[in-house]
Amino acid sequence: MGTRELSKRKKWQHISGGKAGTAEKNFYKVFSKHFKGSDFKIRKRPKEFNNIYFNVKLSEEVLSKIYTPNIEEWKHGVAPDYAIDNMKTKKTLYVEVKRQDGWVEGKPRSAGRGNAHERSCKFFTPGLLRIMRGQGNLGNNVLPFWTVFQGDITRDPCRVREITCWYDDYSAHFFMWRNSADSESLINHFNEKLKHLLI
Repeated sequence: MGTRELSKRKKWQHISGGKAGTAEKNFYKVFSKHFKGSDFKIRKRPKEFNNIYFNVKLSEEVLSKIYTPNIEEWKHGVAPDYAIDNMKTKKTLYVEVKRQDGWVEGKPRSAGRGNAHERSCKFFTPGLLRIMRGQGNLGNNVLPFWTVFQGDITRDPCRVREITCWYDDYSAHFFMWRNSADSESLINHFNEKLKHLLI
């Protein structure tokens, strides 16, 4: 990729990042209001996984082959966008809100570029599943996260198929929030398909 293409990409990422921030704020606002006066609460950027990678034990053989900085400790982990906690049962469901452009009417297929949906798949990895299930007290057979998609990706014929395939039998754990003014559909999805996991 040349300099011109890279400079365009930076601008695209800056715009996309701003839209993603708005999507996350909308989600937080909806659930802060919905959980008022209940046993549930929503937390921004939960910190319990901030340093999980630093603590990964490596064999002496691997350590001998990688760079080992002369620093006692550094931050190296993941931070989901939100955590939904049941204060009574001490169970937690972690949430990612992903806003992405997509291939829809009037746009070229290339409008579906972007990898926010792919980056969210890190939570499917065996190591993170084990850690998040343990922290969330949800049991070994529960997917410990919920991904909410916003933007044109929710109507993109390629991306919707990819996401549906990836989640397979766990379709309750993603939601296509096609109209962010419609908070009722988002709340209904949580109440009908996920809330029972926290009770």
